[in-house]
Amino acid sequence: MDKAMSGRTLRREVHHGRVVACHTDRPADIADMFAQALARAPDAIALVDGEERWSYRELAARVTGCAARLTALGLRSGDRMAILMDNRADYMTLLLAMARLGIIGVPMNIRQRPPETAYALEDSGAAAIIYEESLTDELPQREALAHVRHWLTYEAERPLWEASAAPDPASVRSAVGEDDPFCILYTSGTTGQPKGAVLTHLGVITSCIGSQDHLTLRDGEVMILSVPASHVTGILLLLMLSIRVAGKLVMQRGFKACAFLDLAERERMSYAIMVPAMYKLCLMEPGFANAGLSSWRIGAFGGAPMAESTIAALAEQLPRLTLVNIYGATETTSPAVMMPLGECAAHPDKVGRPLPYCDIVIMDDEGRQVAPGEQGEIWIGGAMTVPRYWNKPEESVKALIGGYWKSGDIATMDEQGYIRLLDRKKDMINRGGFKIYSVEIENTLMAHEDVAEAVVIRRPCPVLGERVEAFVVARCEVQGEDLRSFCAARLSDYKVPDHIYVVEGPLPRNANGKLLKSAVRQWLPPLA
Repeated sequence: MDKAMSGRTLRREVHHGRVVACHTDRPADIADMFAQALARAPDAIALVDGEERWSYRELAARVTGCAARLTALGLRSGDRMAILMDNRADYMTLLLAMARLGIIGVPMNIRQRPPETAYALEDSGAAAIIYEESLTDELPQREALAHVRHWLTYEAERPLWEASAAPDPASVRSAVGEDDPFCILYTSGTTGQPKGAVLTHLGVITSCIGSQDHLTLRDGEVMILSVPASHVTGILLLLMLSIRVAGKLVMQRGFKACAFLDLAERERMSYAIMVPAMYKLCLMEPGFANAGLSSWRIGAFGGAPMAESTIAALAEQLPRLTLVNIYGATETTSPAVMMPLGECAAHPDKVGRPLPYCDIVIMDDEGRQVAPGEQGEIWIGGAMTVPRYWNKPEESVKALIGGYWKSGDIATMDEQGYIRLLDRKKDMINRGGFKIYSVEIENTLMAHEDVAEAVVIRRPCPVLGERVEAFVVARCEVQGEDLRSFCAARLSDYKVPDHIYVVEGPLPRNANGKLLKSAVRQWLPPLA
């Protein structure tokens, strides 16, 4: 056994044929994690959704009623149930009820189109789907999906949960193993068909404990769900993490910076996780400097380093706020790497260090670990790494090797364990033999005060092999040549984009908010 940095004891265990580090003191499953929160804080507010405010005791009654209703519908442990709903308090009700029964959730983004929904329903073999009435026109044809036994509208189901509450919660509880699937999350599918990553109860609990410890979260933290509840970030780092710390989760449907700041002030928000662009939008709000945000202690952000100008502006405006970079993926049940608290400004080009139970190696194309500081692909192992993709054994074998998930991200890791994320393997640009990582140029462009969004892509070139092209969305009128000069003062000459096109926003994104570079490439004008 060994001690994690938090002081928790870790031990090696076998799960899904892999030897992984696990917390010795952990809930048995997600339903048990909720039961522990309920026991600690039955009368504390668990969820806020508009004018509705539910205590943990009230939430527990709803979960029991929902579980009773799902049981009455004939849904059993191992069945899959899709959720096509916006950020609502009852998203939590559904996830907890299904976890109690061993029903596997299939969360879906409300922005996805009927073919995407049909694919996920077919691939997962879902027995049921619950959806909001406003999304009826976005559903696929039922005739082709005969295995979906129940098409349920949220508006019709909600009152039934209140009427179905069983007198004994134990009567609607199934035996659930911690290695059992909790949910299936379909990856964004920027290339080819999406894959259903299988998140387990153990993986979710491992990530919740690790996030709680690293972020120093305490019971009663106040969080705002401003990212989609259907995304791994929303599920893990907000919905489930709020349960882990018996916290208060405030729902926001559709991020608007002004509304977010109003909620944060009213509810005394203490922790949030957003993408860097959302922080920048908050800073751009005229009332930001006067917003009552004194309770905001932890500000997490994901994927890539935040622009140094944004970090500096937040430090000036909110000196009590600690920013934390987080790197992870659906396949790692979100966080695998976090920046040590208080070190974001000192390491602006890094995403952090591996969490104590996370095993990361940087590998070359031949499957050999590279030396510290050398570039390679990030491979991630641990109890939080998914064991497989649903219904895709060949894809699972290809992406998961020896218990490690091959991320497709190029990075370096120094001797102290700090990871510098360079680019997606498929997005690296080779310009005349020089390797260029688009994320570095994108971060440089985002540091310009007039740039709201930026994307860098490659263009085939008969002379140099590939050239660098960029598209930006600006806050005000700015010229591409001025932005090229801005880059030239900060980047090697071969990294400066050959052209920078200023376009009206927003940049194209898929249902999970991931930038679609394939769509951006269609914007390139013909070569002169």
